[in-house]
Amino acid sequence: MCDQTFLTILFGPCSKCNRERPLRTIYLKAVPITVCSLCVELMATEGLQENETLASLKNEAESLKGKLEEERAKLHDVELHQVAERVESLGQFVMKTRRTLKGHGNKVLCMDWCKDKRRIVSSSQDGKVIVWDAFTTNKEHAVTMPCTWVMACAYAPSGCAIACGGLDNKCSVYPLTFDKNENMAAKKKSVAMHTNYLSACSFTNSDMQILTASGDGTCALWDVESGQLLQSFHGHGADVLCLDLAPSETGNTFVSGGCDKKAMVWDMRTGQCIQSFETHESDINSVRYYPSGDAFASGSDDATCRMYDLRADREVAIYSKESIIFGASSVDFSLSGRLLFAGYNDYTINVWDVLKGSRVSILFGHENRVSTLRVSPDGTAFCSGSWDHTLRIWA
Repeated sequence: MCDQTFLTILFGPCSKCNRERPLRTIYLKAVPITVCSLCVELMATEGLQENETLASLKNEAESLKGKLEEERAKLHDVELHQVAERVESLGQFVMKTRRTLKGHGNKVLCMDWCKDKRRIVSSSQDGKVIVWDAFTTNKEHAVTMPCTWVMACAYAPSGCAIACGGLDNKCSVYPLTFDKNENMAAKKKSVAMHTNYLSACSFTNSDMQILTASGDGTCALWDVESGQLLQSFHGHGADVLCLDLAPSETGNTFVSGGCDKKAMVWDMRTGQCIQSFETHESDINSVRYYPSGDAFASGSDDATCRMYDLRADREVAIYSKESIIFGASSVDFSLSGRLLFAGYNDYTINVWDVLKGSRVSILFGHENRVSTLRVSPDGTAFCSGSWDHTLRIWA
């Protein structure tokens, strides 16, 4: 999302020519080096064969890309909504706001559920991270971060810790205890360090590892205890805005989306991109796996949500209407996978029938753009966060 993008320009000696110039970070065999733009161009031309130019190589790459798309198109025999024609339509659909969580002093940017289906962690532009009891709406813990725009937060699988970060370029982990008077900031552990803002974070299937995404165009896997970088993921051409871990217990893949309009599926063991999808026309703000793990949905500033089937290796559905002209900021599936909830910048939440591609409900209540949305672990409710400073529980 463009208004969450912060560019850091470094100025200093170039690693190649040693001249004081504006620098950019590039990766050579996963090792970051800071070089000026002139040296980047020179390095790109090194190793070219006779009669080869960058332009000719680009044309060759585009031609191969076109051939891949042709092969994909040959397998594209039927649309999802055509297959679902005989499926019964959903009946009357009613969801209401059941709780409103008030306490943030500025835009709510991110939230996550605890596995206990009761507690929620949220982060905000006011620099605060709050742990809530969703039943009583009470605040159980609050942490003031050293920076504003805390754009990412996540609950550990055990429920005993939270992770968060933003414009400080770091991912910090805070252990949670039952002692309300304990100073949580004193127990803070800085785990991940990026060269630009932290846009998303998620624990893997244990409290010991955490995945992060950043405005520096990379994702990374870290060891929580030592803070060691276990694997880095390079491939996005711009800020990475979101990620989601595959739901399977043994899942070693995750999906990420960013400002380069790409959704990429990664193997956590090798650091390699194993699938890439580029059908959106603007920034991808949110990605979420289908409950079975065989597909994922994305929400974008192009005002559409899309579903990609990993087995078919292609887009299988687009969720959009001509009347929807604002970007989708956050998406999540119902527990059954039949519904797709999507929060939009026009202050609404649209509920889509995943199979038929039709909208089954519009939820009103927020007074500013919906920035984050997550379905509870038991599927009985979902929570949305907004720039109106509040979170709402819907059921």
